[in-house]
Amino acid sequence: MRTIIHTDKAPKAVGPYSQAVCCGELIFTAGQIPLDPSTGKLVDCPFEEQVEQVLRNLSGILTAGGSDLDHVIKFTVFLSDLSNFPILNQVFEKHFTKDPPARSAVQVAALPLGAEVEIEAVALRE
Repeated sequence: MRTIIHTDKAPKAVGPYSQAVCCGELIFTAGQIPLDPSTGKLVDCPFEEQVEQVLRNLSGILTAGGSDLDHVIKFTVFLSDLSNFPILNQVFEKHFTKDPPARSAVQVAALPLGAEVEIEAVALRE
């Protein structure tokens, strides 16, 4: 059985997909880019703050599904420029100080709306 997760604490889907789907004890989020949920527009700020916005968006979705960032078991990160990888690591080191989740990070040719970063997560429900 699956449950669709929707919240106003994260940007609306920009296509025919759900913000997240819960299946059993797992939550699978759609990829999140650094959109401001209140405006639906990309945030115009340094890369570090873009990653922070994406994590806030993911947090809002996970909270709506009965979880949080501490229960993420895997992140997949898409970067438009792999030279931002060290900055990504700095942000993750601030948020995941003990027993960090698994993570993959890859460079892609382009991301929706010209974003520099997109992150999706798989988390356990609390």
